[in-house]
Amino acid sequence: MQEKGMIHIYTGDGKGKTTAAIGLAIRAAGHGKRIFFVQFLKGRETGELEILKKIPNITVHRVNPDLQKFFYQLSMEEKEILCRKVQEGWRGICKELREEKYDILILDEIMAVLSNGLLGLEDLLEFINNKVPQLELVLTGRNAPEELLKLADYVTEMKMLKHPYQEGVPARKGIEF
Repeated sequence: MQEKGMIHIYTGDGKGKTTAAIGLAIRAAGHGKRIFFVQFLKGRETGELEILKKIPNITVHRVNPDLQKFFYQLSMEEKEILCRKVQEGWRGICKELREEKYDILILDEIMAVLSNGLLGLEDLLEFINNKVPQLELVLTGRNAPEELLKLADYVTEMKMLKHPYQEGVPARKGIEF
């Protein structure tokens, strides 16, 4: 087990936050580290999850695997259901991490969970303050709160300068998902 688990944040409006977290997971698995990769607010089939599931030492968990829309496309009723699923999923994640089974926890799209009010920042801060000290923590998503930026050891901002989506090009299989 490593000495002190640090906190990484991949944020910003550019492409690559999840990709960076996955790269770190693959690198760590190559050195025998145990990774718990948790993904929020993504339900569509993605290439990265299929390959991650095949890598020893990486456990993949999707909190809401049936989600097929972006949050802003959901009705109020769908948002309420999603909120309950996220909070239930969060409790399960916290329970899973009471044991020292993992070296790294990746919370993909946790910033979107926070900014959409599906989980309170205080819940995440409480988790961070009470986590196993050796657990490395990776947080991804746009609009990272200032409180998290201050706590983090690494902060990387992905800045979009140009993206095909701006020209109407839809997400492409194998590139964006």
